[in-house]
Amino acid sequence: MLQTAKSNDNKSNYHNDAVLLGFSDLKRLKSERPLVFDRGKGIFIFDETGKDYIEAVSCFYCVSLGFSDGELVDAAARQLRSLPMYSSAIHRTVPAVMELSERLGALAPVKNPRIYFATTGSEANDYLIKFMWYGNGFAGEPQRRKMISRKSSYHGSTIATAALGGGSELHESFGIPMGYSLQVSHPSFPNAALPGEDEEAFTSRLAEELEKVILDAGPETVGAMIAEPVSVSSGMFAPPASYFPKVTSVLRKYGVQLFIDEVVTGFGRAGHMWASEPMGLEPDCVTCAKGISGAYMPISGIIMGEEFKRRLDLGNQAQGWFAHGGTHHAHAVSAAVAVEVLNIFERRDILGHVRRVIPHWNRMLDGFLDHPLVVGTRKFGLLGAIEVAAPGEARGAMASSLKVGGLPKAVYEAGLETGVIVRPLAGCIVLSPPLIITESEIDELGRRLRSACDRVLADMSSRRRAELAEAR
Repeated sequence: MLQTAKSNDNKSNYHNDAVLLGFSDLKRLKSERPLVFDRGKGIFIFDETGKDYIEAVSCFYCVSLGFSDGELVDAAARQLRSLPMYSSAIHRTVPAVMELSERLGALAPVKNPRIYFATTGSEANDYLIKFMWYGNGFAGEPQRRKMISRKSSYHGSTIATAALGGGSELHESFGIPMGYSLQVSHPSFPNAALPGEDEEAFTSRLAEELEKVILDAGPETVGAMIAEPVSVSSGMFAPPASYFPKVTSVLRKYGVQLFIDEVVTGFGRAGHMWASEPMGLEPDCVTCAKGISGAYMPISGIIMGEEFKRRLDLGNQAQGWFAHGGTHHAHAVSAAVAVEVLNIFERRDILGHVRRVIPHWNRMLDGFLDHPLVVGTRKFGLLGAIEVAAPGEARGAMASSLKVGGLPKAVYEAGLETGVIVRPLAGCIVLSPPLIITESEIDELGRRLRSACDRVLADMSSRRRAELAEAR
């Protein structure tokens, strides 16, 4: 039930019982108004009281060019005025979609790609599975339906993609069908290493685990493995250098395809257009979303390699068409904004800027190592994780579920007070700021986050003193 306020000054006194917000406590939503933002500029977001926050995770790792960029707004407005919407299907499309596919294809990390545009990263990964089943069926391998993914990763929120990520708690609570999903360990080195295990031994063990999973399932039933170059949801562990070469070798041995999910890491986050580039990956297909439009409009892409698209063609030859489409796939306004993102990357040298600020970013993160709550930092491009633990508390290996509590949540909540928005995950605080962030803004982000950590530490000390006093 909507309880209306008498004036704007009383906005915080009402809530909306009708709204359902993802990753939220539904009980809390019934009694407490959520944090509401009404404008943004650059790396800053402003709530309805006017308070500013540094959006240190680019919302959901997606507002890569910051908020309220005039050129992106203008690109959307131009398309809205000329042709606001027309579905790309039935041998019909619009100029922006044609230009985007050509330019993205030239930048793609696979050779001679074919690209299908959808609306979200979840859709892209979901449709990739559907397309694989279709192509494998017409290529004489209909039994190759199983997908391998890594535990506690995140590939989307549809029924199919939910089976690829998260943990057993998530799967059981939603009754997710898991018959086609095979999961292996995440390369959370060094936290998940066995005692005395170095990087080479660790990656060899994970490659052996992967091979066993394939053999146990029956190699002829396994279609592909999907993996993010760096999985934010599993705690932002960049894999050891030997991990992907060993994994790829196992996959090639059994004819299993490699799908790389660049929904988070694509479009500059690594200081390259794709994280696949510095890692030397050779994927069969790549999915992207988020940064492709700076998140101003919903659009995602499935970038398919030569063998994958050959299999789709076999189905087309047999049936005379490709029986898949969606009303808002390759939306005209979304495509126009995505084209403008590519223009901005060129005009403003976004990749060069990211590479220039990464050393300063790394220094800021490592500056937290002297804080009593911090037990480690992790860095990859313009991604970062600050691992936190109470004094004497063991550090974690990875997320066991998407539900977050404890110290990371406390730091997140304290950050709201100090004006910085971070993401608590897997025993750590994850950071993924807009790519346009400057060195002085990195410093301010670090100052606000340190203040949040100090508040949590002070609160822990106060509670401990109170407990000791009560014990006496």
